[in-house]
Parts: sequence; structure tokens; C-alpha cells
Amino acid sequence: MSDFELVWDSRCGVAESPVWDAVNRRILFCDIEGKRINAFSVDTGAREWWDFPDVVGSFGLCRSGRLVVAQRQHVVLFDTRTGALTDLTGTIDEPSVNRLNDGKVGPDGAFWVGSLDGNAPRQNTAALYRVTADGAIARVEEGYKNSNGLAWSPDGRVMYHSDSTAGMLEAWDFDPETGARSTHRVLATLTNDEGRPDGGATDMDGNYWSAGPSAGCLNCFSPSGALLRKWAFPVPGPTMPCFAEGYVYVTSLREGKSAQVLSDYPTLGGLFRAPAPGAGAPVGLFAD
Repeated sequence: MSDFELVWDSRCGVAESPVWDAVNRRILFCDIEGKRINAFSVDTGAREWWDFPDVVGSFGLCRSGRLVVAQRQHVVLFDTRTGALTDLTGTIDEPSVNRLNDGKVGPDGAFWVGSLDGNAPRQNTAALYRVTADGAIARVEEGYKNSNGLAWSPDGRVMYHSDSTAGMLEAWDFDPETGARSTHRVLATLTNDEGRPDGGATDMDGNYWSAGPSAGCLNCFSPSGALLRKWAFPVPGPTMPCFAEGYVYVTSLREGKSAQVLSDYPTLGGLFRAPAPGAGAPVGLFAD
């Protein structure tokens, strides 16, 4: 029997970016192409959602109580209480086929968000950006195919990132006050069978948990990149873990799966959880 239970049979095309909202005691997650952010109450199971005018690549929590949201090629602020949607940035300078993808708020209070190349096969035209509350977008890295896997160590002094298409997991030393990075290193390179790195999260022991949708698993790495555990997921396509209240919540995807796979695993695209092996690292808040 799987450790995981299905808590919301949401059947998203690509469910992603689960975020623990401790103030409201809910897990938020998006359906990228569904242009929606979902909210699941961990106490009552109550469900709520908000629709957006464009794709939702990722999002994070703001100090103001709003959400900072990556749309296709720009970033907005959204108030879940009033429905107010405010443009934060202009359009990113990328090819028109690209879109913003995985993003998280760092310990520095900035929204870090990457892009993915929209070609098939993907090319090295994607990048990683740092977005601040004044709407400034700084391109901090480039040459990726699919920027993903952002997470920070519990003390905020290590930043993790991956390129899912390349199967590469990397890290930098990080200054939680300024957002400056140094001492780049590649921690692991993973094949399809091993589970190419998708969304990630860190625990309070400093370990990095990576969803491996190509292998139907969660991989847990030490800070040095040693594989500590491979945790089987009950359906193909886990996309990102999130720690909250003694559980690890994991989103999943339906997009691109065959009719046979969807018949065998009808709850693909849902939100799952299992008892967590430890507590999660702190959730960053955007300094708006």
C-alpha cells in the first residue's frame, strides 16, 4: 500500500507549485494551463479556487497577504480577498514561444522565477530571473531549457535549482539579505529512469526533495548531492513536494499521458499527501 493518499482529485493538466499558507492553514497549488490557483484547507478539506487571464506558471506568498504570480511572460500581484489583479512587471525579454515556469520567494524577499523553452525539442533559450517589489526583473542565469526546482536551505544560505530537460540539479551559496550568489556547483545529473528533477523543496535537516516525474518518485538528496532516498509515488508524474503540518503534499500531472495510463491512473493531476519524514524549511514571503 502506498504511503500517499489522494486529498483532492483535481485532475489538473499540470498541477504545480504547492505552497503552504500557514496564516490561512491551506495548501495552494496551480493548474498551469488551466490558468487557476487552487486552495485546500488542511483542517476542513474545504476547497476554493481563482481563475486567471493567462497561464499560471508558479506563485508565492506576499507579506501583504497577496500572491505574487508568474503569468506567461510577466508577473502580477493578486489579492485573494478582493480579486484585484495588478501588473508588477513588464514583459520578459524572451522568445515568444517561451513562458515563465517554476518560481518561489527566496529568503531575500524577492520572487525568483525561471522560464522554459517552448520549442520541441527544447533549446537553451530559457533563463532564471529575480523579481523585486519595484517590478524590476534581473536576468541572473541563462542557457537553460527548463528552469525548475527552486528551493533554499532552512538557514537561507544555499539555493537549489534544476534544469529538468537536462536532468541537472545545481546549487549556489546564497546571501539571504541581498540575494547574492557564489560558489556554483552541480550536485547531480539524473536520467529518465532515475527521475529527472522537477519541482523541489527542502526540509529542516537541509535535505533537498525533488519530484521525479519521469520515474514516478520523489528523490531526496543530501546538501552535497548524495541520493538518500527514492520514494515511490502512487501515480506517474509527481511534479513538486511541499511540507506542511506533519505531511508532505505533492502535486501531479495528467498532460501528455496516454489514454491507457489515464485509465490505469484516473487521479492523475490530483493533490496527494503522506506523513512527512521531517519538517519543511521556512516559506519565503515577497517583500511587497
